Amino acid sequence: MLETRPAKASLGLVSDETILLTGAKARECPKPLRRIVYRDPPSMKVYVFFTNYFRLAARTIADIYKERWQIEIFFRWIKQNLKTKAFIGNSENAVLTQTYAPLIVYLLLCYTKFLCNLGDTLQNFMRILQLNLFRTCTAKELFEPLDLCQII
Repeated sequence: MLETRPAKASLGLVSDETILLTGAKARECPKPLRRIVYRDPPSMKVYVFFTNYFRLAARTIADIYKERWQIEIFFRWIKQNLKTKAFIGNSENAVLTQTYAPLIVYLLLCYTKFLCNLGDTLQNFMRILQLNLFRTCTAKELFEPLDLCQII
């Protein structure tokens, strides 16, 4: 540890340090790094962030990483549920088209789920829509409990 900066516990910060890596692969990163330890107040989980950016406040860096993780989760959901694992084309237009199409589908699903005022997860909502793709009914009817007396 090269330097320690004061960390405000009221903001969830545990420590803010400047470190220099040691060990077998330390030659790959010879510059000092900033190590920020943050405790998320609602969940009490402890997160450790490493960065080479020293200008921003420690809490700002923790917030950036937290938001970045939400973006990673969002794109993982899109890859898993909207089947966009590989790009077909490599041109800028192809990549943009293949990125925008799942985003538009995602937004339409969220908006439809919002309009129907459903408490189900987005993933379950999408699966039920897939299973009933050729059925003629409202989205609300898909989520009503089945009356088994009418079926028999």
